[in-house]
Amino acid sequence: MTDPTQYRLNKYISDTGFCSRRQADKYIEQGVVTVNGEVAPVGLKVVDGDDVKIAGKALQQKPDRIYLAYHKPVGITCTTERHIKGNIIDAIGYPQRIFPIGRLDKPSEGLIFLTNDGDIVNKVLRAGNAHEKEYSVTVNKPITANFISKMASGVPILGTTTQPCTVTQVSKNTFKIILTQGLNRQIRRMAEYLGYEVIKLKRTRIMHIRLAELRPGQWRLLDKFELSQMDQLLQHSSKTANDCNANEHDDEE
Repeated sequence: MTDPTQYRLNKYISDTGFCSRRQADKYIEQGVVTVNGEVAPVGLKVVDGDDVKIAGKALQQKPDRIYLAYHKPVGITCTTERHIKGNIIDAIGYPQRIFPIGRLDKPSEGLIFLTNDGDIVNKVLRAGNAHEKEYSVTVNKPITANFISKMASGVPILGTTTQPCTVTQVSKNTFKIILTQGLNRQIRRMAEYLGYEVIKLKRTRIMHIRLAELRPGQWRLLDKFELSQMDQLLQHSSKTANDCNANEHDDEE
């Protein structure tokens, strides 16, 4: 007989949708969380079936997994902080607690996932897992063959050199780029290093999911086929950063 899976208490609470891990930590520190009738210490691990209560209120069972594709418009901020005007949570208005997987800059638009499943976030984002993200980028002056070559081979930014990537010219001022990294404002910094300014950036694909017909501000739930493909793609992906660039900043372009 195998031992039951153990979960950190803050994660267990968060996974029920009651609150974030950060808020769960605060409740634990305040001594208002009990497990099987005993006040829970910081760092406690629990298993399914434990009686977890916050201020005497029993937690509901873990909800079904939610995966949502959203076409983030320009001007929306990828934060769960509700006091920030134009935050992504209020923009979508989903009835259950969800959070974005990674980020897109406020001036950028395009595809972003939101979920209630904290286990897949790093699996999607970590560069070492090599999951592709595709962007359409328009710059302020005509693109040259030298620009395409240097963008593809790697550019020094943020104290490191970007990993080789696929870059294809689409028109005089527009190119397509496929990344597996997610450094802070990576594409904008790469272009700036080469003397260009990004004037429009749209993410059109994450792994096997495309923006397709979603218009700015629209969202949809991923279907069963897409989720099955995602499970296969993430099956051997790491949740840790041990094999990844230390400068990675969770997918903010």
